[in-house]
Amino acid sequence: MASSANANLTPTTGGDPSSSLTRTGRVTALWYLGLAITGALGFLLIRSNLYVDGDPGATAANLVENATLARLGIGFDLGVVITQTLAALWFYRLFRHVDSFAAASLTALGLVNAVAIMIATTFSATALAVAIGDTPAPGGDPAASVQLLYDLNDATWSVGSIFFGLWLIPMGYLVLKSGTMPRLLGWVLVTGGVCYILASYVGFLIPESGGLEDALAFPATIGEVWIIGYLLTKGMRPPVSAPR
Repeated sequence: MASSANANLTPTTGGDPSSSLTRTGRVTALWYLGLAITGALGFLLIRSNLYVDGDPGATAANLVENATLARLGIGFDLGVVITQTLAALWFYRLFRHVDSFAAASLTALGLVNAVAIMIATTFSATALAVAIGDTPAPGGDPAASVQLLYDLNDATWSVGSIFFGLWLIPMGYLVLKSGTMPRLLGWVLVTGGVCYILASYVGFLIPESGGLEDALAFPATIGEVWIIGYLLTKGMRPPVSAPR
């Protein structure tokens, strides 16, 4: 009869293991896609049009003049928190039969990153409240307070990105160990995770590095797009059982 080790390689949810894993993979990919979309709209698009590094007056004026846009950005940031959390949980469900410790590590790192983004969103939400006068500014200088809060938002995103890089490493390891997904995808995810962590260090230690930080983050983007597309189109198959 088949070994007990191989018996543990398939989910115990009942029904066809292949169909179950495919559905789980596609739901996971949808949460991950939601994370990518909300992050791009909130952090990369809206925030970049509001926050002016080194210019408190301009940042405060942008928030006052574009309060609705700022609120929309906060909503997208909350969407990042939600989708990151759900993607992390569904990745555990997807990969727990491959390696439970690595799957739990992947989930834990994703949840820490979600908490970091939640804290960052608290700073930007408070900055908006100060800018429009809903919250008094400490020291009586709204522009300086708004800029400090957005600087804290920026720093929290940057520090939290270390955990985003870290979560790609067990993700790539699990792809490699699964034996049913492209091995190159696994290596791209691992490499992307390491490069993303290095990008965080570059951002803090070599702030005048030009485009090096963005270049280091590029492999992670390739891995993310690839695993989302792969899970959406092909899902995930259980490994072939060992011979009897």
